[in-house]
Amino acid sequence: MAVAAGIFLSRIAGLVRDRLISHYLGLSAAAAAFRAAMRIPNLLQNLFGEGVLSSSFIPVYARLRAEGKHEEAAQVARVIGTLLALVATTLAALGVLASDVLVDLLAPGFEEATRELTVRLVQIMFPGIALLVMSAWCLGVLNSHNRFFLTYVSPVLWNAAIIATVVFAGRRLAGHDDEIATWLAWGTVIGAAAQFLVQLPTVILLLKGFTPSLALRPGVRTTLRNFVPIVIGRGSVQISAYVDQVLASFLGEAIVAAMFSAQTLYMLPVSLFGMAISAAELPAMSGTAGDDEARTKHVRDRLRNSLRRVVFLVIPSSVAFVAIGGSIVSLLYETGRFGARDTEIVWIILAGSAIGLAASTQGRLFASALYALGKPRAPLYAALARVGVGITVGYIVVMPLRHHFGYSAAWGAFGLTAAASLAAWLEFALLYRWTKRRVGTVDVPVRLALGALAASIVSGAAGYGAARAVLELGGRRWMSAIVACCVFGGVYIVAMAAGKVPEARAFTRKILRR
Repeated sequence: MAVAAGIFLSRIAGLVRDRLISHYLGLSAAAAAFRAAMRIPNLLQNLFGEGVLSSSFIPVYARLRAEGKHEEAAQVARVIGTLLALVATTLAALGVLASDVLVDLLAPGFEEATRELTVRLVQIMFPGIALLVMSAWCLGVLNSHNRFFLTYVSPVLWNAAIIATVVFAGRRLAGHDDEIATWLAWGTVIGAAAQFLVQLPTVILLLKGFTPSLALRPGVRTTLRNFVPIVIGRGSVQISAYVDQVLASFLGEAIVAAMFSAQTLYMLPVSLFGMAISAAELPAMSGTAGDDEARTKHVRDRLRNSLRRVVFLVIPSSVAFVAIGGSIVSLLYETGRFGARDTEIVWIILAGSAIGLAASTQGRLFASALYALGKPRAPLYAALARVGVGITVGYIVVMPLRHHFGYSAAWGAFGLTAAASLAAWLEFALLYRWTKRRVGTVDVPVRLALGALAASIVSGAAGYGAARAVLELGGRRWMSAIVACCVFGGVYIVAMAAGKVPEARAFTRKILRR
């Protein structure tokens, strides 16, 4: 709950941020440049921070603490923090110097003016990424001490800095899109500093001080040994996302901006349900003492309960993105220069991503289980398979098939996200197989999934119909969107409660008590 609450607040702040950016920049060339510039340096953040660092560092740190070796755990944390600071600073400096090359590699379809703006924005943003990587190190330490809320709510400060910047620049520089985008880039750097600094005092307190160290203790060696396959696995997925951006740039600058907007919505359930549960489970799975048999049973039991929660929450999210995705996009983005046609494009792209939502979120849990058991190579191989399939199918859909059949850029982008979804299901199947081989039978809640899917389809039809009814009666689009979401959620909960699903009945009991 602490993770979900923190992520919820940060994602809401992110939606406010994106809505304001869309209001002032729409799907313009400057918006595409800013979105692309944010993705390029974020590769460092994703490679050396967030899930990669957590997956290699938390199992070692939490296990040392479970064994009562608190000082050794703190020393491991200090060494990893020192190494990260050195690596992140060096790569950030290299990123500034190589920004021209990076933009040419990752957004080759941009017009020259858009390319030059993207290069300038990347140069501004890169130093802030080193701060975000260190923020991810803070997350690893705090999560291992069961301090979840602060780590996941701290991005609110990052978003708040960008929100303040876009409001200030948008009002004063209306019509000067390039200047607004430049101001936004500086806002990201200020926000990164705030996100790191708000966590640092608590981390220093937990570690009883922080003295930089490069002493390669056994725990450090284990973390670094696990880090290599994890960074390759997660890095390959990030590279796949960047390849998608390259392909999207050939579909037009508006598609690049639209894909970013769709990705923000897609990440809501991934973060709230998939990441929140897997992030909370990783230290819980790792922080147990005992022999291999005891640890395996502990992981298997936690997987069973976690998978039920993910399925119950994520499957309706997938169906909602397809059935009432237009209403959701309209409610959150349709303002200022972001019009009805832009809403339609983002909805189409979002529907493609929704196909693989359940696979991505459940796959995170299986990967966390394998990391907790000290088996980082299996997620690596699954990630490589996912990347290979996603890139191959995505290229075919965007390039040769589109040239042959002539479908629109929006449907080309749908094919791109649908290809990534197909690849996510392949990764899920591989992770499930390898987890089962390691821990024995894993109870995947198939009956719950089928029931949730049936209830979600009925809810989706009801929500879509309610939205259309409001519009026919003369209501505004934002009114129809709110009605659609409320009807969808209400019908789903009632249907699942009527089916005596424990998760739904527990939810309704809490509501009735209140």
